[in-house]
Amino acid sequence: MTDPFDALALPSSPVDPDPAFAEQLRDDLRRLILNGVEMTTTDTTAPRSLTPYVAVTDARAALEFYVEVFGARRRGEPIVMEDGRIGHAELAIGDSVLMFAEEFPELGNVVAAEGGALVRVEVPDVRRSVARAVELGAELLRPVEDRGYGLGGTIKDPYGQRWLVGQAGPQEPREKHGEAIYFTFQVPDDERAKAFYGAVLGWQFTPGSVPGAWGTEGDGLTGGLWGGPERQTGWKLMYAVDDLAVAREQVREHGGTAGEVEHHSYGRTADCVDDQGIEFWLWERPRE
Repeated sequence: MTDPFDALALPSSPVDPDPAFAEQLRDDLRRLILNGVEMTTTDTTAPRSLTPYVAVTDARAALEFYVEVFGARRRGEPIVMEDGRIGHAELAIGDSVLMFAEEFPELGNVVAAEGGALVRVEVPDVRRSVARAVELGAELLRPVEDRGYGLGGTIKDPYGQRWLVGQAGPQEPREKHGEAIYFTFQVPDDERAKAFYGAVLGWQFTPGSVPGAWGTEGDGLTGGLWGGPERQTGWKLMYAVDDLAVAREQVREHGGTAGEVEHHSYGRTADCVDDQGIEFWLWERPRE
């Protein structure tokens, strides 16, 4: 062989590394991974100022759990240590990255008795994610509810980590106390009203749940039409209240009348009349 570059055409032969070098390299990698030094397996263009790094009891099972429950995406293959434990794994959740490893007590990397730090994760459907988590063995620490700062629930996964599961994206707007949320137009004859307002204003109607009742839609209008000779002619409004029981008492204290509470899929209502004989409804949002 006269040309040194001819060696590039020869088949490669594996060479055992120096044992001392290999042992030192394994130790260095173990310390870097388990002491929280970021070793990403997939590049990302978005800078991150904070990335949670948690310890779990079974990283292989946890990886599948997070993919199923949180909709996480794998970032490369986990790093498997010489003894078979997962020393480093990464998942993308939304625009963030979760890093985790199995317990390495010899390096102080263990699951805390109470589940460690509470990590918030945002998902498209909180109820679905929490329900699925419980199906897969998670412990429900706090049921899904809205305590005034958005829908959320708390779980402890089967691998020792606690999660505050919150809603991703814009939250459903909450009605303010006293806000008019629905309008019902009461008329003596619903068929005549449909013909008249459909022709003049272009309203469209869909059948309601009781005779003479119709859902009404038009430009700038969403409400209902309710016909019958016993109806009080005119608009009947539904108002949102924070506490239906308190609002009913206030109606009575100020000279009005409040009917019994009715339960519906969309919340609880009460049919009321003010101190001048004008009918209206009170409505309370369903409790989470």
